[in-house]
Amino acid sequence: MAHTTSSQQDGRTVDSGPPLQGLVLAPHAPLESAQLAGRMKCPSCSGSRMFYCYTCCCLVGVNPEHVPTVKLPVKIDIIKHPNETDGKSTAVHAKLVAPDDVSIYTYPCIPEFDGQTQNVVLVFPGPDAMTVEELQSYFCKTEGKRGAGSPAEERRVKKLKVEEQRESSHTCTPEHADESHKHTCPVQRVIFIDSTWNQTTRIITDERLQALPQVELKSRKTCFWRHQRGSPDTYLATIEAIYYFLKDFHVHCLLREYRGEYDNLLFFYSFLHKLISKAKRDAGKS
Repeated sequence: MAHTTSSQQDGRTVDSGPPLQGLVLAPHAPLESAQLAGRMKCPSCSGSRMFYCYTCCCLVGVNPEHVPTVKLPVKIDIIKHPNETDGKSTAVHAKLVAPDDVSIYTYPCIPEFDGQTQNVVLVFPGPDAMTVEELQSYFCKTEGKRGAGSPAEERRVKKLKVEEQRESSHTCTPEHADESHKHTCPVQRVIFIDSTWNQTTRIITDERLQALPQVELKSRKTCFWRHQRGSPDTYLATIEAIYYFLKDFHVHCLLREYRGEYDNLLFFYSFLHKLISKAKRDAGKS
C-alpha cells in the first residue's frame, strides 16, 4: 500500500498522498504520543486499550481537548450486528469525533422512528438504491413528499421520478439553495449498518427498515486494511461510508462547496491506516 505523505495547513495536517488524499486533519501528534506511551487501561471497563476503548466509546491515553470535534448536518444512527467484533469496527471513530450527532445501536435494537420515516434514509446497496445526487433530485422534485403504497412500489415510483427529474428543465440550483433548503434537504437522519458482508441479511431484511429509501455509494473504493476477502472494493468500512455520504450530501443536497468540513471523521482512521501501511512495508508486504 502506498505511503501517505502530509503537509501543514493552518496548523492542521493535510494528507497529500494516496489513498487518503487531500484530507485536512487535526494534528496527529497526540496519537503519536499515545502510541509511544503504549496501551493503557480503559477507565470504564479496565480493558487494555490504545487511543480509545471500542467497547465504551471513550478515549484512552489521549486528552479530549486534542481530539477534533465534528458537527454533522444530519443525525447518524449506526446499527451494529451483534456478532460484529468491536475491536475491528470503525463505527467508534464516528462516535468519538461527532458525539452529539452519532448513536450506535446493537441489533435487534434499532432507532425509534415513531412512524416518522419521511426524513430518514438507509445507506445500503441494492437494486432500488439511489445515489446521493439522485436523492437530492428526488426530494427537489417531490418537495419531500412520498407517495402511498408498499415500500417496493414507493421505490419504483421514486426511481421513475428521478429519471423524470433528469429530463426536466426544473432543477434546484445553487442560486435557489437558501429558499429551497427545507424542501430539497429534508433528510434529518441517516442509517448505516455496521456488519460483515455475510451478516447483513439479518438486519437489512428487518421489517422496521423496509419503508426507508436506500442510498448507495457506488463510486467509492475502500482502503480498509481489514477488507473482507471476496467482497467488492466498493464495500466500505463504516467510517468511510459515513464520510463519503456526508461529503456527497454536502455538495449535492446542501448545494455547498466542500472544504473539508467532515475530513476529521477520518482522524483516527487515517492515522491507523498510516501505521498499518508502515508496518506492512517494514515487513516487506505490499
